[in-house]
Amino acid sequence: MSETKTEQKDGEKVNWVSELRGLALMLLAVLGFHSFVAKPFYIPSESMMPTLLVGDRLVVSKYPYGWSWASISFHLMPRGDWRIWPATPEYGDIVIPVHPERDEDYIKRVVALPGDRIAVVNGQIVLNGAPVPRTVEPPVQIPVDANSPCDPYSYPGMRTATPSGEIVCEMPTYRETMPNGATYLVVDHTRQDLDDFPEIAVPDGHVFVMGDNRDHSADSREYGSRGLGGPVPLENIGGRAEFITFSLDGTTSLNPITWFTSLRGDRAWTTLRPAIADGGAESEQD
Repeated sequence: MSETKTEQKDGEKVNWVSELRGLALMLLAVLGFHSFVAKPFYIPSESMMPTLLVGDRLVVSKYPYGWSWASISFHLMPRGDWRIWPATPEYGDIVIPVHPERDEDYIKRVVALPGDRIAVVNGQIVLNGAPVPRTVEPPVQIPVDANSPCDPYSYPGMRTATPSGEIVCEMPTYRETMPNGATYLVVDHTRQDLDDFPEIAVPDGHVFVMGDNRDHSADSREYGSRGLGGPVPLENIGGRAEFITFSLDGTTSLNPITWFTSLRGDRAWTTLRPAIADGGAESEQD
């Protein structure tokens, strides 16, 4: 009797409908978590150096500013001007705006809020008629690797060796401090067209965003197919960057050993929320 029951059990057919239903529910749960709670994000460009490097993996939270079509992973929903439980970013937040024409995620820093007047003069932000304090910092030294090659065309004369022999990209660095005290580092090394931007008023429901690598960022200063074309509607922002989970130097291959040797160990768990300066922004300028 027991052998007959075993034979019957072994011969049972797989219930593919049940299996597919379980797989679909699991995928919906993952999509829901990615769309409404948090999702991973990969840094593909140098526009946010020195804060973010190519190869950084980070976590983006979806709920700080409410939800909109831009929150939904893979941009599966049509565009619209609606938001659920809306909130406004703060100065210095690193956010994920979607390009106005393409379903392409950018990553930039909020430098002006709804109702602000903003201009850029000789590379310095002028907010509501007052220059945003910007002080000179020691040049940041970014280790040269496959993901940060310090291309001599983009960064002329910046590739150098430290006393220990490490090859680094040494970049002119400044510290900006926003009206709420949010402070962070930016790189600005040459004169270029986006160093000057005529004053505009940021409309209600919009923010103005810029990359920390000021000479290599297509952001709100730039119109046309590359840039974000001015202030970004809040419904086009899909979340806020929170922290780096891990970072790779570009040498990862199919060899499992490189999965560990390519890690930039000092970048893991770095927070991406800006520090707040004591007493808020100061009046000192560079």
